[in-house]
Amino acid sequence: MTPTPHLAEIAARTERPAPFQPVDRVLLPDAGTATVDIVVPVYNEERALPGCLHTLHARLSEGFPFSWRITVADNASTDDTLATARRLADELPGVGVVHLDRKGRGLALRTVWGASDADIVAYMDVDLSTGLDGLLPLIAPLASGHSDLAIGSRLAPGARTVRGPRREFVSRCYNGIIRLTHGVRFSDAQCGFKAARTEVLRPLLKVTRDDAWFFDTELLLLAEHNGLRVHEVPVDWVEDVDTRVDVVSTATEDLRGLWRMARFKASGGARVDIRPRSAPAAEHPDAVLAPAKGRGVLSWEVGCFIAIGVVSTAGQALLYWLLRGWWTPAVANLVSLFVLTVLNTEANRRLTFRHSSTAPTRAHLGAGGLFVLGYLVTSGAVLWFKWLDPGASPAAETAVLAAASVAVTGVRFAALRLAVFAGPRSRTS
Repeated sequence: MTPTPHLAEIAARTERPAPFQPVDRVLLPDAGTATVDIVVPVYNEERALPGCLHTLHARLSEGFPFSWRITVADNASTDDTLATARRLADELPGVGVVHLDRKGRGLALRTVWGASDADIVAYMDVDLSTGLDGLLPLIAPLASGHSDLAIGSRLAPGARTVRGPRREFVSRCYNGIIRLTHGVRFSDAQCGFKAARTEVLRPLLKVTRDDAWFFDTELLLLAEHNGLRVHEVPVDWVEDVDTRVDVVSTATEDLRGLWRMARFKASGGARVDIRPRSAPAAEHPDAVLAPAKGRGVLSWEVGCFIAIGVVSTAGQALLYWLLRGWWTPAVANLVSLFVLTVLNTEANRRLTFRHSSTAPTRAHLGAGGLFVLGYLVTSGAVLWFKWLDPGASPAAETAVLAAASVAVTGVRFAALRLAVFAGPRSRTS
């Protein structure tokens, strides 16, 4: 990957940013004091840029309750995009232009955001696929200090999207892979509608590496890894088919980026110096709180593990019974146990041991060893039972299988708690 030029070197080759547009205090007496820098990264967008800036500028001027400016970040366009952006900047107050000699959305955002003097930085795609009604809900939790980053989500409850089945499928698959491999809580990494508080963003920008489309995912992975609060806004989103994105190459680079980030987090290099949020505290001065010893996690872990274990055992028994009609006892048990082990591990990672910072990969690999133990014990029990009673029915085999599964539950819990999920607690716990 080509090294990113120093921000000062890039800034020396760019136009000065536009001044912030003040809020009309007569119309909005309760307006906030935060300043917002909205970046629009572009590459060969001379057709789409005028409509974008006129629409966005009008919406902000109509009553946006924070001082704002728009910065067009030109990513080495080869058409008249830069000239168009400069003309619009002369025409519209509060619009500035930054020109970069190399293309890449990630490079543009890291450059402009890293040099911005705004309290909050944001970006949106030039096609305005994301409805602007979501802009204030995106900025407000950052201005109040409640959240550190805010993202628009096309997959969150309440979101409404108009897009083709291919893009819908690719988006859901990619975000599913992120949640499975990194255990994140946000639902949509790639929506071009994000914002962040500058003070917490700068340390993250120093360790980001991607210059292209994976930058969004990388930034969010770093934010969650360092205990920052990410706020999701369900958005209205309408697909614009005039896109510069190569879906196949972008998907390939995204998968490589996920693997790189997994190794980066495992090495410890993804930890940055960010002041953690203070622990939750009761607001009411006379609140009656449970004693500290009553807040231990062991009782939660035991109860949750048992509940998940009961459901998993029932699920495995049901799946085994369904598969037994086609396959031998050993094969049916192998498949049913594998499927339920994956589901059981993910449920325990997200619920039982939710405060552990153990990575999903390590969790599933550790559970894989327990899978082998469980398979040997349960298969041995079923085969032994079949040896004792060759004419036993599948229902009887299922009962033996369930009993054997219960027998290894205690060992599994101890191994998960003391070994697999024994890493340091997350900062958000």
